[in-house]
Amino acid sequence: MTLACWDYDRVKALADGTVRPDGIELNVLPLVVEETFWRMLRHREFDAAEMSLSSYCVSLMKERRDFVAIPVFPSRMFRHSCFVISAKSGIREPRDLAGRRVGNPEYQLTAIVWMKGILQDEYGVDCASPTYFTGGEEEPGREEKLKLDLPPKFKVQPIGPAQTLSRMIADGDIDAIYAPRLPSTFYSEPDRVKRLFPNYVEVEQAYFRKTGIFPIMHVVALRRDLYETNRWIAQSLMKAFVDAQRRCYADLDMIASQKTMLPWQSAHLEETKRIMGKEWWPYGLAANRHALDTFLRYHHEQGLSQRRLAPEELFAPETFEAFKI
Repeated sequence: MTLACWDYDRVKALADGTVRPDGIELNVLPLVVEETFWRMLRHREFDAAEMSLSSYCVSLMKERRDFVAIPVFPSRMFRHSCFVISAKSGIREPRDLAGRRVGNPEYQLTAIVWMKGILQDEYGVDCASPTYFTGGEEEPGREEKLKLDLPPKFKVQPIGPAQTLSRMIADGDIDAIYAPRLPSTFYSEPDRVKRLFPNYVEVEQAYFRKTGIFPIMHVVALRRDLYETNRWIAQSLMKAFVDAQRRCYADLDMIASQKTMLPWQSAHLEETKRIMGKEWWPYGLAANRHALDTFLRYHHEQGLSQRRLAPEELFAPETFEAFKI
């Protein structure tokens, strides 16, 4: 099998062959996520791939369901750090985003679904109130990977063929950007482009304490035709991903000789465990039900899924339970 997945520490043991899925010879392609998503969603090029949770849910609304996922989440991230505003906008606090001009690389990106949902739940900003401008953050011509059919209350329009969101926010042509990546002008023109939450670590920690949610960004999706022919591969891959992640946890706990270049890794690890628990990045359906259900509510409220999906609908049922002795 060929698996396209970014070069994460929690996947390293699968990529280098230390962990081998039962019955599978795995060819891992460490592609950047934008390339992986585009090639899998547009052309189904890989047997399995890391996939945007939102894009996967959009695909489940199609007449032909091309993919089935396993409850492995290679990417999770709090997103308060990703709200970027133009200094010309006059925005001072989250509720000021209501009715504004907001840039999105793509309307349906998972990070953006979380960001709009959090704004609505925590700050009272109706996700239908802004006008969303979609297009490339750094390169002109970016398009939605999947065709969307949104209710008319959502105002979404593409930017011009030569425009980029990064330039538009610095010039004040849009008021804010919601995106997984910070625009280059955040670094090159810091007097013009700023974070909405400068103290985002404190804000994100408070959000976790309140909600218990560590936002899920990506799942691992299999081509459905391959899965239907070989149902056993879902559990085999699930076990292997769990094993690889366990090894990553152990590496982080190695204090005598740290494997990363972070000088205060131990302090950061201790703080993470204190706030989020020893297993702060759980796999499996049961441990993630609340986060998944919240995301699926957001996805439906933002017009991306015609009905509210249930968490069980996302995953191969073989992964819901395991044998016991």
